[in-house]
Amino acid sequence: MGFLRFALLAAAAVLAPFAHAADAFPSKPIHILVGYPPGGAVDVIARTLGQQLAVSLGQPVIVDNKPGASTNIAVKTLIDSPPDGHTLMLAANSLAANMALFNPPPFDAERDVAPVALVGRVPVVIAAGAGSEYKTLADLVKAAKAKPGTINYASPGNGSTPHLAVELFTRAAGIQLAHIPYKGGAPAITDVLGGQLPLVAVNALEVVPHVKAGKMRVLAVMSAARSPILPEVPTIAESGYPGFEAAVWYGVIAPAKTPPEIIEKLAVAVQRSLATKDVRDRLLAVGGEVTYGTAPQFATLIKSERARYEKVVREGNIKAD
Repeated sequence: MGFLRFALLAAAAVLAPFAHAADAFPSKPIHILVGYPPGGAVDVIARTLGQQLAVSLGQPVIVDNKPGASTNIAVKTLIDSPPDGHTLMLAANSLAANMALFNPPPFDAERDVAPVALVGRVPVVIAAGAGSEYKTLADLVKAAKAKPGTINYASPGNGSTPHLAVELFTRAAGIQLAHIPYKGGAPAITDVLGGQLPLVAVNALEVVPHVKAGKMRVLAVMSAARSPILPEVPTIAESGYPGFEAAVWYGVIAPAKTPPEIIEKLAVAVQRSLATKDVRDRLLAVGGEVTYGTAPQFATLIKSERARYEKVVREGNIKAD
């Protein structure tokens, strides 16, 4: 009995600091790092989520934009921050992809960060100019099989999520397309609108205004289900490739060794925020869909995406810009 009492007291002594940290959290403003410039989808989602988190947690939430190096600057800033829950990051697919795209890997997401919660997804789309000869995805596949490697498509850059998504699709369809990387989605779309290129792969957010204006046509969305902002457009699976899915996902991460109790408190606050009408409406307005996932679910996604990107990067000999 004496040993048992000693063991229980020792365990309580170990857990006490974590419980106290969770009770005291948050004790100052929370910073959310974003690895992109202001105004983009990730920035908008971070600010929208941050407003509700401030209400839920009772502290100001500040969004810090740290673009550069394919979001590696922001990730490294997070990793070097104190693991107390006051510095977070809204991460996207590059968190998983960059470990394969850069040699040596700039970080190990499974070791260096702590997933908090998955927030949402935006489907990747393949789009063409309104006057393009490609009216459907089947038209594109047929033309690509007739003339392998001769049909160009633009993307926001080497190693970007849309680029990797199309590489995955070409393998599923047994075709070859010629990739033309740009420095962002906007200039890629501009050249497709101008007729310099027939196709572009970007996230849905960036093409919706042009689709509504009648200037572009989306051949397929790469999400598992049809997008609520493009309900008339078929998915890749509906177009004959069942099981295929590629989307830009967003999630909140913290530095490794952040106490589990703080991670849980943050996850609950994120879930509450995503349940509000304002957040759901604003995410939908930028082409996103609220997709809450727990910390373990988000960790599983990062691990599986890492493996998938490693395969496509290796097989396609893809290098980051």
